[in-house]
Amino acid sequence: MDGDTVTNPQDHQDHQDHQDQQDGRDRRDGLDAQLRVNRPDFTLDLALRAAPGEVLALLGPNGAGKSTALRALAGLLPLDGGRLRLDGTVLADPAARLDTPPERRPVGVVFQDYLLFPHLSALDNVAFGLRCRGRSRRESRAEAAGWLERMGLAEHAGARPGRLSGGQAQRVALARALAVRPRLLLLDEPLAALDARTRLDVRVQLRRHLAEFEAVAVLVTHDPLDAMVLADRLVVIEDGAEVQTGTPAEVSRRPRTDYIARLVGLNLFHGTGRGHAVVLADGTELATAEQVAGPAFAAFPPAAVTLHRERPQGSARNVFPLTVAGLDLHGDLVRAELTGPLPLAADLTPSAATELELTPGTPVWAAVKAAETHAYPA
Repeated sequence: MDGDTVTNPQDHQDHQDHQDQQDGRDRRDGLDAQLRVNRPDFTLDLALRAAPGEVLALLGPNGAGKSTALRALAGLLPLDGGRLRLDGTVLADPAARLDTPPERRPVGVVFQDYLLFPHLSALDNVAFGLRCRGRSRRESRAEAAGWLERMGLAEHAGARPGRLSGGQAQRVALARALAVRPRLLLLDEPLAALDARTRLDVRVQLRRHLAEFEAVAVLVTHDPLDAMVLADRLVVIEDGAEVQTGTPAEVSRRPRTDYIARLVGLNLFHGTGRGHAVVLADGTELATAEQVAGPAFAAFPPAAVTLHRERPQGSARNVFPLTVAGLDLHGDLVRAELTGPLPLAADLTPSAATELELTPGTPVWAAVKAAETHAYPA
């Protein structure tokens, strides 16, 4: 720990416990981590705290540090600073020269490609972790059979991974991780290898199993829907650091970076609040529903934007001349990417896009009502 002169491991623990009491917090149960990992061109410096039963999702663009954080939690990557404590036990502390090997950590991991042993049956794959922890073969297989039944895979106990579907293999990997009763469950893109239909079904099943899990679960994903459905709290990482955290509803409602805004499908702008308006750096003014003062964000969904070939005469207070930069299908709608004084995205029906004769390069007027433009402090 930077600036901490406590060097004896027990003194180190007592010192932190005292600090936690001073802060009015009890972190003896659950995850309490400050992860610092240094690389020549990248530094991860991330605090993660979660209570037993909580599902934490790490979100962020490629290279943000999500997988680095997961590997550090698993013990597959040593910390260069900070500390990792789980249920009151310090598992890693570089200052105290403490680094518990992965096999001695109460951690279960479900990897993106599941890493099932191809030569073992589903039953023996699940039993493997129990055997590694000293359980007898008979006892391990009996407990593994119970986990497969819980996952709805009892009839596939004798099947090898090559004969399982993607969804079945994912559930075997989850059963193997849960069978050792970890105090920390790590899920690395657990649904990424599944097709869209299977992903939908397995996401529902995974949510049910995570709801029953009594310890901490940390999920790494690129998919905002996975995060919104599976997690109790999101931690958004960019460039190795947290940029926003909160419940899925909180993060969706008030994004704080362009990455998060794109993730949840909002147009986001940063400026200075002046009453019912946010003034951007170039002087562009956005009328807003809320009053805000000082540094502020203004956000609205693409569906709130209406497009016109002539300047509209309606009640919308936010009207801007823009140019269509691109068009793409977005579900049942057409998403128009617009450039100009206020670059933004607009969603409209295919019939509306046809009626407006929109093509790249088409000049349009974009209108957004103040009632649909929400402001909040930056």
